[in-house]
Amino acid sequence: MTTLMTQPVLAPLHADALALIAPLVAGIRSDRLDLPTPCAGWPLRRLLAHLIGQQYGFAAAARGDGADPAVWADRPVADGPGTVLAVLAGFADSATELVDAFAAAEARGAKIALPQVRPGHAFPAAQAIGFHLLDTLVHGWDLAATLGVPFGCPPELAELALRIAEQVPSEAGSRGPGHAFAPVLPGGADSPFDGALLLLGRDPHWRR
Repeated sequence: MTTLMTQPVLAPLHADALALIAPLVAGIRSDRLDLPTPCAGWPLRRLLAHLIGQQYGFAAAARGDGADPAVWADRPVADGPGTVLAVLAGFADSATELVDAFAAAEARGAKIALPQVRPGHAFPAAQAIGFHLLDTLVHGWDLAATLGVPFGCPPELAELALRIAEQVPSEAGSRGPGHAFAPVLPGGADSPFDGALLLLGRDPHWRR
């Protein structure tokens, strides 16, 4: 495991990643909730439900409560006049909770149990934060691609995403249906972030 993933330096960068995607969430309208996303079979509402649910789940795990499957549940996005406001509130609340929980866990050098990643195993805080940082950036790109807007990932975060993505297992049986990521895609990358997307089975040129 690299120094990057074991030293307590990732919580502030993770907070930056969440701040980067917050305007994308804020730009969502109710008439876009059923648009297709780069996540195969997931409309935008399902992606949002997953994103918010994972933020609450990682926050609970950072506090030592990650073993309860209920904390990882997606937060369904229902139809109705208050849907968008509910999504914004859920994202903001879960992001604040997660930033605080990760900062505290990293400061005390905690081990974080992530049963969705590896049952029965606790990861160093910085490594667990790295997992969610990568997930945040990739799903931020998913949101931008779905909405048809650019995803301006800063170089520091793009390079970090690539370095973390390089450590994600890619052997047969660890990718595809039922797993977090699709098989690695071939091809050259135009940027470090595009390289991370290819490693995680995302096509950087995906369009609706």
